Order: sequence, then structure tokens, then C-alpha cells
Amino acid sequence: MAHQAHAFHMVDPNPWPLMGAAAAFLLTSGLAAWFHFNTPLVLMFALASTLLTMYQWWRDIVREGTFQGHHTPPVQKGLRYGMILFITSEVFFFFGFFWAFYNASLAPTPEVGECWPPTGIIPLNPFEVPLLNTAVLLASGVSVTWAHHSIMQANREGAIQALALTIILGLYFTALQAMEYYEAPFTIADGIYGTTFFVATGFHGLHVIIGSLFLLMCFLRQVFFHFTSQHHFGFEAAAWYWHFVDVVWLFLYVSIYWWGS
Repeated sequence: MAHQAHAFHMVDPNPWPLMGAAAAFLLTSGLAAWFHFNTPLVLMFALASTLLTMYQWWRDIVREGTFQGHHTPPVQKGLRYGMILFITSEVFFFFGFFWAFYNASLAPTPEVGECWPPTGIIPLNPFEVPLLNTAVLLASGVSVTWAHHSIMQANREGAIQALALTIILGLYFTALQAMEYYEAPFTIADGIYGTTFFVATGFHGLHVIIGSLFLLMCFLRQVFFHFTSQHHFGFEAAAWYWHFVDVVWLFLYVSIYWWGS
């Protein structure tokens, strides 16, 4: 940073944004080709390109922040604002699903029997697997907070243990939800109930998987001594994201599983 007269980081030109955009385009094209022509080749190539881009882009950011000293306090402040805005956009993303659910359930149309759940739909028992999943996610929120406090207190072993526990709980939640989907007595094609249920809970499940990968990266970085008690925004961003996932699940549980049944 000695050659700069300011504390901000001017990112070096790299191919990752262009490569990421190309990979995203190939993902949509590959999905269309797979659905319509049953040829998964383009999709496989797109997934490989996406993973390669993610790895190399993250590698560069970790290198800039951990070893090159580019993530100064003003840069970290900008990263914080960026993460806050991203989570805000995610809140509105899920707001649309809740809007659809309550629009359909508070004023059921004659097509669904003017009742909720619609005629012919057997809803899931909210006090079985959904309640267990709620307990699992709440426990993971406690363990990620434990990891945060351990990092702030320079307790490396405690942070590693807490992160490992959080990741295991996230994977357990995903396995339980997969089992729930497999045994559900209705499908995404069963009218507005099936659509709102599987789209809302499915996108939440996708966010749990993404959050688990986020925390896995933080676990590996903690193992490799990347975090200090004063410099660990990468973990803070993952923790914020995980708490957001927890809160969304509470709204999903109360609205769709409990009240909606």
C-alpha cells in the first residue's frame, strides 16, 4: 500500500466478472438444453466454469485481504455496506414469496374450494420434522455466535469447533428437508399451495446450502490462520447471512407450516 496516497483498494483488472457472466449465461442455456433436449453436456460445462470462477475469484479476494493488506478499515466499511445491501435485497426476495402465500391463503378462491389448505391437500404436521428443523437452525445460530465470540477473543480452537458444529447442523437441516420433500403428500404441481410451499421452502433450502458453503470457507480460513481478533469480516459476513437464513425460516415455519396448515 506504500505507493498509494489513499486507503482505498483499486482492484487489479481480472477476467473473473466476464467469466462469471459467461458461466451464468451457459447455466441458463444449459438448463434449457437439458429440459428440452435431454443433453446435460452444456450444463455440466457451465457448472464447472461457475465453480472454477468462484474458486479463483475468492482466492484473489482472500489473497488481497489476508496477505496483501488491501482490506483497510475504509475498504472493510464498504464491504460491510455491500453485505447489508445484499441481505436487504434477499429480504425483499423472500417478501415476494410471503406476499404470494398470504394473498392466496387469506382469500381462497373458488378454484381451491374457498378454504385453506385447498380441498384435497393434506398439509405436513408442523410439530414433527418442521419443528425439529426449527430447533436445528436455532441451535446453529447459537453455535455461529459462539464461533464469532471465540474469534474476537482469539480462541482459535473454540472457533474451529463452533464452526464445525454449525456446518454439521446446516447439513443435518438440509438432509431433513430433503427427506420431508421426498415424503410430502403433495407436489409443486398441486395448485397454489404446492407452488408457494415448495418455492418458498426450496429457495430457503438453497440459501441454507449456500450459507453452509460460506461457513465451510470460513472454517478452512480459520484453520489456515486467516482470521485475527480485529480482522475477520469474511466470517462476520457469513454469520450475518446465517442469522438472516434463521430468521427467514422462523417466518416460514410460523406462516406456511403452522398457520398455513
